Amino acid sequence: MSNVHQNFVQLHQRAGLYVLPNVWDAGGARLVQQLGAVAVGTSSAAMAWSCGYADGGALPDTALLQRVSEIVGVTSLPVTVDIEDGYSDVPDAVAERVLRLVKAGAVGINIEDGAGSPAALVDKITAIRSALGGRPLFINARTDVYLRGLAEGDEAVGMSIDRLQAYARAGADGGFVPGLRALDEAAAVASGVSLPLNLMWLPGMAPFAALSQAGVRRLSAGPALFMHAWTAMAVATTDFLGGVMAMPEGAPGYEALNQLFSDR
Repeated sequence: MSNVHQNFVQLHQRAGLYVLPNVWDAGGARLVQQLGAVAVGTSSAAMAWSCGYADGGALPDTALLQRVSEIVGVTSLPVTVDIEDGYSDVPDAVAERVLRLVKAGAVGINIEDGAGSPAALVDKITAIRSALGGRPLFINARTDVYLRGLAEGDEAVGMSIDRLQAYARAGADGGFVPGLRALDEAAAVASGVSLPLNLMWLPGMAPFAALSQAGVRRLSAGPALFMHAWTAMAVATTDFLGGVMAMPEGAPGYEALNQLFSDR
C-alpha cells in the first residue's frame, strides 16, 4: 500500500469529520493544497462543465484522463476521482477505465448507482476489484436514493443502508449518500453500515461539528466550489465589460501564482 493511499484511508478511519474540496483542474488542486486541504477530489459536474460538456456521462474518457494526470502532477495530496457510473454499463469496461485512472495516480474513485440497479453497481465494484488484482484503491460507493428522491424518511434510510451494505460486500471502502441532509437520518445511516459515511455539502445542512457527531466521516463540496468560482468570474466579467474592472482585495500577484507551478 502506497503512503499516499494509506494516508487517504486513514482520513476515513480517524475520529471526526474531514472535508474534501472538489476541484476540476490542476490550478484548483494546487490552490486547495496551499490552503491546507488534506486530500483532493474531483467533481464530475465541475470537470464536465469546465471542459465544455454537460454533466451526466458526456465527458470523453480522454479528457477525464488528461485532467486527472494534470491534477496528480501538481499535488502531493491523495486524489480521488468522481467517475459517475463508470461511463459504461459493462463492468469490465468500467474496470479498464479505473485501471487507467490508477495508472495516472488516482488513489480513490467515486462510483454511483444513479438511475441503475444496485446489482449493476455491485457487478462494477466486483469487476474493479478483480481487475486491480490486489492493488490498493479506495472505492467510495455512491447511492442516489436521496438525490433522486427514490424514498423518504425511514424508507430512504433503510434503502440507503441496504445498498451500501451490498456495495461493502462487493469491495467498497466508503459509502456516499449525496442529497442526505437530515441529521437524524445521517446518524441512522452511519450507524447502520460499516463503511465510513460521506455526504455532499448542501445549503441548509447542519454545522460541520454536528455532522461529525452524527457519524459522518467525509464531507465533499460537490459542485459548490465551481459555482462560487463561476459567480465570481461572472461578476468580474460584468464589471470588465462595463468598464469598471478592479482587482479584488487580497488577490495574489502574477509572481506568486506563477511560483506555485514553477517548482513542480
